Amino acid sequence: MTRASALILSAFLSSAALPVGAEPVTLAPVTVTEWKAVYGTVEARDRIPARARIGGTLVALSAAEGDLVEAGQELARIVDDKLDFQLAALAAQKEALAAQLANAGADLQRGEDLLKNGVTTTQRVDALRTQVDVLTGQIASLDAQAEVVAQQAKEGVVLAPVAGRVLDVPQTKGAVVMPGEVVAVVGGGGTFLRIAVPERHASALKAGDAIRVSEGGEDREGRLARVYPLIEGGRVVADVEIEGLPDSFVGARMLVRLPVGEREALLVPKADVVTRAGLDFVGVQRADGAALRTIVPGEAQVVDGVEMVEVISGLSAGDVVVPASEVGHE
Repeated sequence: MTRASALILSAFLSSAALPVGAEPVTLAPVTVTEWKAVYGTVEARDRIPARARIGGTLVALSAAEGDLVEAGQELARIVDDKLDFQLAALAAQKEALAAQLANAGADLQRGEDLLKNGVTTTQRVDALRTQVDVLTGQIASLDAQAEVVAQQAKEGVVLAPVAGRVLDVPQTKGAVVMPGEVVAVVGGGGTFLRIAVPERHASALKAGDAIRVSEGGEDREGRLARVYPLIEGGRVVADVEIEGLPDSFVGARMLVRLPVGEREALLVPKADVVTRAGLDFVGVQRADGAALRTIVPGEAQVVDGVEMVEVISGLSAGDVVVPASEVGHE
């Protein structure tokens, strides 16, 4: 703030306690920040789909839009009846091979006994032992195939990829889904605001700038976290971080005010603006005495912790401002 504006502010702050005839102050313009109002959209930092790992029928769906879930929590269950048939077929094959293995083992035992008595040949016994080894290997292969099929059946459970809130559930119970198809979308990692600003203001946007966010009629302070270099549709996209941003409604719009430059303005303390009959007045010193002059107030500005009001019209640089108390109407 300039020296002149500091003098003006000091005089205004003291004028409330001064009687009529206190030392007047000459109004001078001060430099204020120009704010651009845009709407930002609440976005989830992580928006991850929970996909089906196998194809089949969606027999259970426990997730609904808006639910809070933990990472790894079951959201749905998919059943593929063909997997049960495959397991049954593998079990039958294993049972048949087990019977053959039992016969082959008995044949091998008899062959070894005959070999000891010199009734059979070593080649015959080796062939029987090979048969036993082949059947044992086939059974082990069936066991491995059964484990693979059983694992596929377990993958019918659809799990939440991250902790957060369920944003979308595009499927319904009983639907047939394919591998890789989205069953639910979970938003996690917190929320932020994404804004799109006209490209003429792009050069004024700097990461780290303080911004104002209006929520529920109250202004909160945030920070411009990232400005994206790609301009599309005449707008530049940026992300705004604000502490405690609610995640109840992803996609909700909030009013954001961004600093896009500086300009000269006339400011008066808000406490020195009086309102009568719906009009706003400020005390002004004239040649024939002090009088109230009608003004059109603009945006509120906070200067050194004092709430000020911009005067859009009604005052000019050089006007002599006096306390508004007990002065006549112009």
